[in-house]
Amino acid sequence: MKFSRVLILITLFSAGILACTSTQKDQTQAPGKQRIVCVAKQLTELIYALGAGDQLVGVDLSSTYPPAAQKLTKVGYHRLLNAEGIIALKPTALYHDGNVAPEAVMTQLEKVGVPMKVFKDAHTIAETKALIDTLAAQFGAQKQADSLKTKLDADLAKAATDVKQYKTVPKVAIIHFGRVINNYLVIGKAGTASYMLDLAGGKNVMDTLKGMKPLSPEIISLAQPDIILVTDFGYDRMGNADKLATLPGIALTPAGKNKKIYRIEEHDLIYLGPRTGENVQLLMKLIHQ
Repeated sequence: MKFSRVLILITLFSAGILACTSTQKDQTQAPGKQRIVCVAKQLTELIYALGAGDQLVGVDLSSTYPPAAQKLTKVGYHRLLNAEGIIALKPTALYHDGNVAPEAVMTQLEKVGVPMKVFKDAHTIAETKALIDTLAAQFGAQKQADSLKTKLDADLAKAATDVKQYKTVPKVAIIHFGRVINNYLVIGKAGTASYMLDLAGGKNVMDTLKGMKPLSPEIISLAQPDIILVTDFGYDRMGNADKLATLPGIALTPAGKNKKIYRIEEHDLIYLGPRTGENVQLLMKLIHQ
């Protein structure tokens, strides 16, 4: 009887040790979920595309895609961040691309020990693929990364084939929003939007303009665009193409006269990502219709 009790106790003790060892091993192999605050729209979309969106707890105001990102806590615009809002989310890391401010906020975050991870923003397809791989390494998502890159290549190849059917190159102006102090904020030649427009078989009429600049109605009129693309914020403020067509400068363009003014989502134009091939095809349909 006494021997049986001892045997039972030894068995139970051994089982307990094995259970503890197994649990510790499982915890080592399965890293805990991160609490990431991301303040770069390109990075935010890529994180979701890699299947790691559930690790985001906050984003900046420019991170508007995918729709799930809009439901997360906002911590300010990436150039006007709120330190208290970020700290309150208790992040395990702050992801950004270097284009962040104010400097005092970044210094405060460093002082309280918020870990920073900086990823260089991508301006070419090759750089975008490299960024996808770099982010995938953070989440153990290389399989998803490879699928994203394969689809991106296929979508761009289709766009390159489809664009050959068009014999004309429409002149396009891209207005981010207007009118601010009687000016339009226009996207110039040097940038992602113009690169995508070229792939879609169009030409940015503001080819001497770098970046995004406020321009007068007179300059819009002189450019004589065939098509005007207006990003969602500006378009929605006016309500429809008919109202936009009556605005000073726009009214005197072929685009205004022919009501060829189309709405486009800002996040589809101003950075490269896994949907770039799809977005080039969308642009193609808009500017050649």
